[in-house]
Amino acid sequence: MKLRDLLLRVHLSKGIGIKGRYLAYRFLLTQPFLSKVTAKTIIQAGIIAPKYQAVFERSFNRLLTDQQLINRLVDNEQWVCICDNDYPVRLKESYLPPIIVFYRGNWQLVHKTTLAIVGSRKASLYSVHALNKLLTPICCRQLVVVSGLAKGGADTLAHTRAIQQRGKTIAVIGTGMDICYPISNQKLQRYIAANHLLISEYPNGTRGYRSHYPERNRIISGLVETILVTEAAQRSGSLITANLALQNNRNVLALPGPITSALSVGTNELIAAGAKPVLNTQDLLEEFVS
Repeated sequence: MKLRDLLLRVHLSKGIGIKGRYLAYRFLLTQPFLSKVTAKTIIQAGIIAPKYQAVFERSFNRLLTDQQLINRLVDNEQWVCICDNDYPVRLKESYLPPIIVFYRGNWQLVHKTTLAIVGSRKASLYSVHALNKLLTPICCRQLVVVSGLAKGGADTLAHTRAIQQRGKTIAVIGTGMDICYPISNQKLQRYIAANHLLISEYPNGTRGYRSHYPERNRIISGLVETILVTEAAQRSGSLITANLALQNNRNVLALPGPITSALSVGTNELIAAGAKPVLNTQDLLEEFVS
């Protein structure tokens, strides 16, 4: 069995999380005879927590022999493995990169010059006006905008603005690609999947759980060269994404805001800590000039 096929089975197994999958990948790289790998091989490497070992063993061993189950879980979706040549280098070098990524659309967008835009799910009109000013046609021609397709906030604004300016966008979601959350973004999600790029590490049928969104955010920060935070409360998912970007040695930019706004506390603190303030499109573009 090829490494990529074995990793697909690891990824689809129950009883193993994102850290375990990555450790399994690193471990399997050292194994000379992949055809002899079983669940016990991986368990004995100390990768699976004791309380999940029985679940993992049953699941993984079944996936080794049941191709129909594999086909049902993959559900005809396109996928890329971390050992493939087409897997993006930036993502591979990031924190706990996914070993399998499912996608719909133009995969080659991951190799373009990318900018992540994250912010509050309750974005104010300030974010609307700022993104309209920053994401100009010239900006959108040069940068692929990456975000998380979250409800009603900076994510939706960023994707929509990039599309309006005839640019390209990548949406990374925390569910299977056959599920749309929030349902209000169903039309946008389908449009991105058909004309841009939709990414998920979760197989179809997977609903969104709270833990999925930090996991999704690590992919967003791993895919890009630079991340812009538009608005963020003092404790928010956007700041977590920014911190992941810093761990990945990415450029972090922030939109300065009024000190009276609760949604600008996080971005202003990022700037105070050394993030670059963004005042115009040129501030964005100069981050990508070598």
